[in-house]
Amino acid sequence: MAEQVSPLLIKRYASRRLYNTETSDYVTLEDIAGFIREGREVQIVDLKSGDDLTRQYLLQIIAEHESRGENVLPINVLSDLVRSYMVPGGGVMPQFLQSSFDMLRESQSKMMENMTSMNPMAQIPGFEAMKSQQEAFLKAMTGGFGTGWPGAGEARDGEASDGEEDLSDIKRQLAELQDKLSKMK
Repeated sequence: MAEQVSPLLIKRYASRRLYNTETSDYVTLEDIAGFIREGREVQIVDLKSGDDLTRQYLLQIIAEHESRGENVLPINVLSDLVRSYMVPGGGVMPQFLQSSFDMLRESQSKMMENMTSMNPMAQIPGFEAMKSQQEAFLKAMTGGFGTGWPGAGEARDGEASDGEEDLSDIKRQLAELQDKLSKMK
């Protein structure tokens, strides 16, 4: 099992600026969203009071994505969330969502593990390329849940996006696989 990495500590100053304690520089909400898409846990605390503001900022990130027209959550899920908090004893929804995401991550992890361990297909030439393609496909379809959400591969400041890199990597692997198959004939 992978060792647990401590959360990235972000301090909020009175000026509302967010400070990354690891790199000693200021960050934006989009930077924090990027850390989370990369699989990093973050903790945002108010420098003066010590209050944990993580939940508030994560909700703000979701709200900003929604306001830009990105459908982060379907309307019926948002309605159910609001409805669950309006009902007495509605504290069941957070545990349900947590359990659902935990199961999704576990299933994704088991599926990737099953692709490699005790798989007779692993002996077939080109299996590694096919496995890499499936991993890229799963990452794109599920958003990685640990490495990213839908839209995580969007390019920033002229950088090539992860999606473009994945696509070129898949094309390269496909060409290698085709080359190997043509040599087998």
